[in-house]
Amino acid sequence: MKLTFSLAQIDIAFGQPAKNFAKIEQFVKQAADQEADMVVFPEMWNTGYDLIRLNDIADPNGDQTKHVLAALARKYNIMIHGGSVSTKRDGKFYNSTYIFDQEGHQIADYDKVHLFGLMAEDEYLAAGDHKDRFEIKGIAATSVICYDIRFPEWLRTQSLTDSRIIFVPAEWPTPRLEQWRKLLAARAIENQSFVIGVNRVGSDPDNRFGGSSVVYDPLGKEVLRLNDREQLATITIETGQTDKVRGSMPVFADRRPDLYE
Repeated sequence: MKLTFSLAQIDIAFGQPAKNFAKIEQFVKQAADQEADMVVFPEMWNTGYDLIRLNDIADPNGDQTKHVLAALARKYNIMIHGGSVSTKRDGKFYNSTYIFDQEGHQIADYDKVHLFGLMAEDEYLAAGDHKDRFEIKGIAATSVICYDIRFPEWLRTQSLTDSRIIFVPAEWPTPRLEQWRKLLAARAIENQSFVIGVNRVGSDPDNRFGGSSVVYDPLGKEVLRLNDREQLATITIETGQTDKVRGSMPVFADRRPDLYE
């Protein structure tokens, strides 16, 4: 099956949710105009990493994000992978993903499991405790967030849900972009899945972000890479490629989980 995705590589206004929410509709509309099945956003796009102000700016229960993305999905008849946003619930803060079908129904949610100490996530955020699985026109997919890709055992756990596509929203700083690309390629190869990584551009008070949003096929071949400018890029993939790759090299069948603990 062919699926078309639009990667929304946006700049994020640091600590300004209203400004960031005002921006996203233009990217959803553009993706719909390009007949994408889904548009994908980067990590923490509502606030950026303004962690010290989360009590004032994080989205309570993700309600604003859910309302806005659901409405946009219905308006433009497009699925939306909401990247991730900062949320507040039960007195804690999370880095949360929400995914909507084209009718505006929420079909999945995910909280970042591995917290990145170099950006002080572990000081301000609570870690997630569940994986996610959803379908795009019957094709199984899953999500992780940014730093999660440094933990191959977690992506393998996610991929054992029969996922064919792994989404990775990120705020990955420019100095480590080479690692970003290599890690995503490795995760694609070992899980024999498409990997769609959407990174932000621009800067915050402590970091610069160089975009380089990418798509890798199940052999780890780079089939799309964006530059360092704010933009939307659209690509069509053939999901049947995963079955061909898995059929020729049955990595999942050859696993020895009895030895892995």
